[in-house]
Amino acid sequence: MLDIRPERLLSVWEQGARRHPIDRAVLLHALAAPEWPVDQLADAPLGARNAALMALRRAHFGGQLPAWVDCPACGERMEFTLDAADLPPVPAGGDTPIVVDGHRFRRPSSRHLAALAGTTDPGSAAQALLRHCAEDSEALPDDAAALATLLAAAEAAIEAADPWADLALAIACPACAHETEVSFDIASYLWEELDSHARRLLDDVHALASAYGWSEPQILALSDARRAAYLARVQP
Repeated sequence: MLDIRPERLLSVWEQGARRHPIDRAVLLHALAAPEWPVDQLADAPLGARNAALMALRRAHFGGQLPAWVDCPACGERMEFTLDAADLPPVPAGGDTPIVVDGHRFRRPSSRHLAALAGTTDPGSAAQALLRHCAEDSEALPDDAAALATLLAAAEAAIEAADPWADLALAIACPACAHETEVSFDIASYLWEELDSHARRLLDDVHALASAYGWSEPQILALSDARRAAYLARVQP
């Protein structure tokens, strides 16, 4: 089990509070995979990154992930619990290029997504990502129809080779029976949990520092059980 000390969590939270979600995901990856060289994290395949973040989530917060989504057909809010054990296995072959119609593609990474951060049109973003991932982008077809066909084939090949790159959930609305597929962004989900946990830690520090005059490092050094016991005495 990953042992993440409270001071480390607060440090990551402080660094990521005003950053772009892609940068936050890389920060979380550094927390989840301390054995990875920091300068290589942005180039790690998204599947490897997401799998590491899910392992961190399971170790620190458990494998049951409460979630909700609004039905796009009727607006009904659908609440459910995702079990991490039900997700597809992490595939082997992490950095192996994906070959489609003779073209070799690198697996999408955080750096590839960062290059698309200013692109608002989904179609343009998908084509740009295809070119960024191609080992030889000059060899890609210029014809729009041929490029669209290659894009569809590449998306299917990447999904088959590494479903963790873009986790998707099939959901049926209990109110209207409409079936839809939604993406599950483990990086955003985990960040929201870390943000909530960090703010509770700061509340604990404030309460105990006010009551006992202890410093933040002294309070964070306490075990969860001892910190809770002291809090119970100052917050009846």
